[in-house]
Amino acid sequence: MTSKTLRRRLHHGDVDGKRNEQLETSRLDSLNEPLLGNYESDRRQLEGYTHGDSWDDESKKEHLHWTSIFSQLIAQWAQWFANVIFGSGSTLGRLLPFANDSRLDGKGTILSPLQEERLNKLQQRLKLPFDGSQPEHQDALRQLWRLAYPGRELPALKSEAWKEMGWQGSDPSTDFRGGGFISLENLIFFASKYPESFQRLLNKQDGRRAEWEYPFAVAGINISFMLAQMLGLQSGTPTCDAGIRFLDFLGEDEMAFDDLYCVAFQMMDAQWLAKRASYMEFNEVLKSTRAQLERELALEDVSSVKDLPAFNLLNR
Repeated sequence: MTSKTLRRRLHHGDVDGKRNEQLETSRLDSLNEPLLGNYESDRRQLEGYTHGDSWDDESKKEHLHWTSIFSQLIAQWAQWFANVIFGSGSTLGRLLPFANDSRLDGKGTILSPLQEERLNKLQQRLKLPFDGSQPEHQDALRQLWRLAYPGRELPALKSEAWKEMGWQGSDPSTDFRGGGFISLENLIFFASKYPESFQRLLNKQDGRRAEWEYPFAVAGINISFMLAQMLGLQSGTPTCDAGIRFLDFLGEDEMAFDDLYCVAFQMMDAQWLAKRASYMEFNEVLKSTRAQLERELALEDVSSVKDLPAFNLLNR
């Protein structure tokens, strides 16, 4: 596949950067105000209330006392009414599942319990560092080798053979400083789910390659880190446009981050070829890839990773 074909497939409305499409999100502004009115305004009205002649202090105190009791009763009744009307077993509760199946995170983003659960799991994955002394992490490296080079002899965990995959030295564990264990999981996912695309990128089979190519495995670690930053996944609920759109993806697919990683890797290689880049320009290409991905995430007709124009670059 030529770089011209790659660039043509990437084109989709706004992806050339000439027109910014804005992601429209529901802000639920109406919920930013108290449901029972403004307390300060009501208090001022009560304190300035007169009936005929001015009341004496005792009358005012008695009035405020009974007003307070009455307000509490109203609040309790309103809570009971909400439980009856919007409870999970009520008719309206079934018709309006968002009333009890989602929450606001304080910045206006709505999360369903499923989204919240999957986001928490993903953030736990992002926090896990790679530990070369852990048997499961060693096994994951061996699994990646078998997927990358089926039929070839498995090398020792410290071997010059690992450089062929694009690790910087003979010990791959030293390259995980910024990416953590999830970056190894992403590579394994890519090799397992999209083996044809994985092999093309690993072996640099597309287009006219530079004399000094980017190292495949280390590039993968950088892409994992870039995605986490772009989506605002470091802590809490994402509030950027790309992160909010990603939450929709996550609600549909628990492995949305891993799928998006594969798209981003393929997109980065396409950008690399289009720019005729070499090793020293890798950071520039990665920034360009991020900008391209953000534009695709902002397209109105995108509701899953598979809707992204760049997803068409992937082959199984």
